[in-house]
Amino acid sequence: MQTSKVVGCLALAGIGAASARWLAKRFLCRSASCRARTALDEVDAKGNFKRTAGGYTCTVAPGTRYEPEAGRYHLYVALACPWANGALAALKYKGLDQVISYSVVHPTWARTRPADPKDEHSGWHFRAPGDAAVPNTLGYGANDCDDALIPDYVNGCKSIRDLYELANDQVGKYTTPLLWDKKTRSIVCNESLEILKTFDSAFDAFAKHPERKLFKPEKKAEAEKLNEFIYPTVNNGVYRCGFATTQEAYATAHAELFASLDKLEERFSKSTARFLTGDDFTWIDLRLYMTLVRFDPVYIVYFKTSHKRLADYPNLLKFVRSCYAIPEIKEVTNIKHIKMHYFTSHPRLNTYGIIPVHNGPPLD
Repeated sequence: MQTSKVVGCLALAGIGAASARWLAKRFLCRSASCRARTALDEVDAKGNFKRTAGGYTCTVAPGTRYEPEAGRYHLYVALACPWANGALAALKYKGLDQVISYSVVHPTWARTRPADPKDEHSGWHFRAPGDAAVPNTLGYGANDCDDALIPDYVNGCKSIRDLYELANDQVGKYTTPLLWDKKTRSIVCNESLEILKTFDSAFDAFAKHPERKLFKPEKKAEAEKLNEFIYPTVNNGVYRCGFATTQEAYATAHAELFASLDKLEERFSKSTARFLTGDDFTWIDLRLYMTLVRFDPVYIVYFKTSHKRLADYPNLLKFVRSCYAIPEIKEVTNIKHIKMHYFTSHPRLNTYGIIPVHNGPPLD
């Protein structure tokens, strides 16, 4: 059935044209060939970005299918993605480099089934350092393959989509981070918060820094209270601004974002602590950092969050610099990959893939 016919049927049922087009697209995409999707597709009928769950939430624990073992697991990440970048940061922070291997995708999305003209999905893919430069999906730009890239030497896949299909995925949202079990050749988890929890405790017998804890029992209630507004209005709030398709949806997300940033700036102004819950670095700091470090280089332009810059919030900037001063956090922060991904992966938002020069305020 063609889209126009579905839209017509819905219109006869009294549904508005815009809503009808949105519903028709999803009705027609129930077939297997249309199942693949990205975050850009997660917009409701009113233009609001609605992030959906990843679909894999198993944990690594003794007595379960996924036992803690050195060398058994592999992490797939995009350095540009704040959620995946945070997972790699936790791996490094705990000293799990020699316990859990990892791969790093190219920051510019590419067609995952280029031989199939009906399959328009674009997403994360693997390249090796020194490979030919990658244009955006319209053919513009030449985004280099640098030394930060690590191909999939575990499964030999060409894209993250290949991994999901290797695991017989039925969801169709091919995201990072992805924790892979080499023994059973299956996906353990692709929810970033659950991966952080797993890395924080499951591998302590093998970790170089088992004493470092991102999830501290005595800070649990305070961190979760902070997350009640930080996640929806800041971490996810920038995406709600950037991927909104109506002025109303954007205006709501924008107002909530800056209300929360003002609130966080005030909180830090009244505290002598370096981090949100004290002087110890925790998961809530890690996630806030991963959003704020992208704010000036990307979000103020690309996601239209330009009311204020991070540089205009002295206490939030100080917080970001405190996080960046942690060697493992600095190691995984790659502004080049961050900018390259956002500005070259969504042609409908930036047709020619031009990457702005500005890198944000100095972090050192």
